Amino acid sequence: MARVLVVDDDTTVREVVVSYLRAAGHDVDEEGDGHAALGAMRERPADLVVLDLMMPGLDGLEVARRLRAVGDVPIIMLTALGTEQDRVAGLEIGADDYVTKPFSPRELVLRVDSILRRAPGGSPGLPTLVTDGDLVVDHGRREARLGERVLALTSREFDLLHFLAANPGVAYSRDDLLQQVWGWSIGDQSTVTVHVRRLREKVEVDPTSPSRLLTVWGVGYRWESA
Repeated sequence: MARVLVVDDDTTVREVVVSYLRAAGHDVDEEGDGHAALGAMRERPADLVVLDLMMPGLDGLEVARRLRAVGDVPIIMLTALGTEQDRVAGLEIGADDYVTKPFSPRELVLRVDSILRRAPGGSPGLPTLVTDGDLVVDHGRREARLGERVLALTSREFDLLHFLAANPGVAYSRDDLLQQVWGWSIGDQSTVTVHVRRLREKVEVDPTSPSRLLTVWGVGYRWESA
């Protein structure tokens, strides 16, 4: 059972999400604004946060920024904004996933469970420890090191790095990665694009000219061993 914090200023949405998550066996807290959410995370840290993007006062983007500044708790953004630019904004800050309103509560629960399943314990079929030159990815510790530096990765960034580094030389499409890393059969490919860009900023000497996480034109991406 995981502890989930639901943050939304719409009482009806909050009640529905909370009820479905509790029915799925999760321990759920709820808050109606950004300041209260940050306070709740300090007092009773959650394993995952479901966070509304558009809230009065402290909006979801700012809450996500502040959460990312102090840790890597998985974040699922709820957004009524449908443009790709709006969705990408949340992903760029470090959200692991997003769901566009109106949404199916069952789908949201599946997204929550998909992220939580990839918490410590190992990914099926992948080695727990992956070493590639000066890069070490330790799934047991949920830690990636580049030389002496521990990389500050979100949950999804870590999973993406672990999967690609464990399968060097293989080209994967965005759909392949959505299935293998996110556990989705259908999804928005921009999610993968943004996570690849963020990961390059953390593992490449020059993200604009990557040598490890390569683009395979017309296909997707490939990890090249050092």
